[in-house]
Amino acid sequence: MVAPGITGRTRPTKVKKRENAQKRKRDDVDVEKLEQAVQELEPKTSSYKDFTDLPLSDPTKQGLKSCHFAVMTDIQSKAIPLALQGHDILGAAKTGSGKTLSFIIPVLENLYRLQHIGPDAGLGALILSPTRELAIQIFDVLRKIGRHGHMFAAGLLIGGKSLEDERQALTKMNILVATPGRMLQHLSQTAAFSVDDLKMLVLDEADRILDMGFQRDVDAIIEYLPKERQTLLFSATQSRKVSDLARLSLQDPEYVSVHAEDKSATPKGLTQNYIVCPLDEKLDTLWSFIQASKKSKILCFFSSAKTVRFVYESFRHMQPGIPLLHIHGRQKQGARLDTTAKFSSAKHSCLFATDVAARGLDFPAVDFVIQVDCPDDVDTYIHRVGRTARYNREGRGVLFLAPSEEEGMLKRLEAKKVPVELINVRQKKRQSIKDQLQNMCFQDPALKYLGQKAFVTHVKSIYLQKDKEVFKLKEYDLEAYASSLGLPGTPRIKFMKGDDSKQKKQASRQTIEVSDSSEAEQETEKKAKPVRTKYDRMFERQNQDVLADHYKKLVRDGSGDGPSVADDFIGEATANDGHDDDFMAVKRRIPANDEDEDFGADDDTAVAPGGRVVHLAGASQPLVIDSNRREKLLKSKKKLLAFMDKGKKLIYDDEGNPHEIYELETEEQFKAKGLPEEQRQRFIEAATEVVKAADVEDKAAAKAKRQEKLRKRKERERNETTEGGEQGVELEDAGEDLLANFRADAEFTDEDEEADEQPKKQKKEKKWFQSDSEDDERSKKRKKKAKHVVEEPETLEDMEALAAGLLG
Repeated sequence: MVAPGITGRTRPTKVKKRENAQKRKRDDVDVEKLEQAVQELEPKTSSYKDFTDLPLSDPTKQGLKSCHFAVMTDIQSKAIPLALQGHDILGAAKTGSGKTLSFIIPVLENLYRLQHIGPDAGLGALILSPTRELAIQIFDVLRKIGRHGHMFAAGLLIGGKSLEDERQALTKMNILVATPGRMLQHLSQTAAFSVDDLKMLVLDEADRILDMGFQRDVDAIIEYLPKERQTLLFSATQSRKVSDLARLSLQDPEYVSVHAEDKSATPKGLTQNYIVCPLDEKLDTLWSFIQASKKSKILCFFSSAKTVRFVYESFRHMQPGIPLLHIHGRQKQGARLDTTAKFSSAKHSCLFATDVAARGLDFPAVDFVIQVDCPDDVDTYIHRVGRTARYNREGRGVLFLAPSEEEGMLKRLEAKKVPVELINVRQKKRQSIKDQLQNMCFQDPALKYLGQKAFVTHVKSIYLQKDKEVFKLKEYDLEAYASSLGLPGTPRIKFMKGDDSKQKKQASRQTIEVSDSSEAEQETEKKAKPVRTKYDRMFERQNQDVLADHYKKLVRDGSGDGPSVADDFIGEATANDGHDDDFMAVKRRIPANDEDEDFGADDDTAVAPGGRVVHLAGASQPLVIDSNRREKLLKSKKKLLAFMDKGKKLIYDDEGNPHEIYELETEEQFKAKGLPEEQRQRFIEAATEVVKAADVEDKAAAKAKRQEKLRKRKERERNETTEGGEQGVELEDAGEDLLANFRADAEFTDEDEEADEQPKKQKKEKKWFQSDSEDDERSKKRKKKAKHVVEEPETLEDMEALAAGLLG
């Protein structure tokens, strides 16, 4: 007899057989007992501490035991019994208090009791999350709890994956974890996807999903869902607005708030501090903090993705001694998943992030949360700082506030029961990285371009803030902030045209008619333009590098005219219509207007009331300062160079007196020297004398050179004769040599000079077949030929002697 549970098969049992066996076991489960036990629960009067106190199914109990979950948190003990009974819930609790399990367990248990299993059952529960990372985290928890016996088909719908693969598997799903955008895409485009039998809808981070960012998507999704369903909303900062509750069709919702009466809206183990730090000192302070905390796990929040990229790239080049990571919404899905996985597993690391990592993500053992840029509101602050001090652990949050942000932000934090204490930075440990950033931006144009975009997006985020009592754009020192990023000049920001409703309201009717007619003319001109085809666009493409059109718009060389940075924010302007390039244009320099370009003023120049005259070192004329813009120009050494005196290049004469290298004569000095023709004649005569003197020197040098050549030649010949063994020298030859040394210059021709320059022919070496006797005979013949030299006859007697010699 084979023991129960042991078979004689060596191969593992097939998957299909195991599934069928579990389904048969599941049919044996008494669902009626579970349902009766759930109905007997009294969540409002009784208190439940352990998971074993609740009527849960065996697969759920095994999943909780395998994950080591035994004791419930406050939000779990109050929300789970109500959710098991089918109530709609608005759950609010501090970050890190276990809200995920508060809706995962009711989803599994309610579908389990309804036997909502298999592809024929359709979609039973939908869980919506605002970010992809949070959706992945929820799906992992669901998988860990439900894989010990539950037979539900669960899926994850987020962007960045194949849409066709999701469509094929979507019709078989019982539980879905999704982001709003991807869910709406499938509801509107996937024909076989049906949600008519949906039982439960869960919104994690509900306040974020219900705000303006996801309002349209959520409203469209709710139109597809049935109204008869159970709805669960969970968040650290819950919304209780009637309009939101009406949109979701909630039926008598139960509001579960376990920390409403606490003195603080944040966890107890969290130490919260803030630093008053000007905008231009934030990067210096952050770098100094990272240097002092290399053995920690740090999470830094910024307001824009471009700022995150710039800080990450620049800090990475400076090598702080701690692993650096960055995450933002413009990254691809694979890169974002790798970043979250690396930061979760790292022991010491620093992550630069936008608010995409501010909600729900569970990074273990985060020591510090640094909010470099001020959050939009207190809710965002609570979610950001909630990444540390989770599950009764300790953590620390530090908030950087500009002087103009301090008063308004502290009021709002106090109203929401968020205790924050002021701390100061030790100036001895504070390091300045301004020079390093300037050097890197000078060497790397791509980094400088990224810094300019970071400046633009940061200023844009400040301008778009709703709370103008906290974010006062005119009180920020934007020039110093641009310099702290390492930029060579302050980008000039230019807002779009369009929101001129106040101007139109105050303007006269004639000006409005003229503007309307000009707009009509512009529209007709646009219509008259020829249609551009795809081939035209193809040939007009450019490499999207630092030389592309959007970079040329961002940085324009030349002085140009235009208002300063602060003046560009004055007046009405549209907040945003989606075009970043048109919304802001950047320029390196901020010159004054045309009438302000001439800052020089004499001592007797009239100064406007309230103005003053500044004498600069190196400038002959003083500067008149009569406005704030001119006062700011004094801070820039680069701009003050235009008003300094030009330098002079000096030379020193023989007596050691300095003179300018080019000195112009005055008209009186020129006339004192005489008429122009006389000066010209004198100059020609002086130049002629100089040429003659130079000619004599040149001839003497040439003569000395020729004599030296001749002396060397004679010495060389004399040495050759002595080496050849010729002892005697004829008197005639010696006399000729002596006479040759005293030969006149006129008799020394160029031909002789050329002859001297030619090297003498070297004696041919003897062949192996030649003897010394043959050489002697040849030398004798040459001597005989040399003796019979025919002299020209001068007299008649000489001619007779010559003839006699020839005859005989």
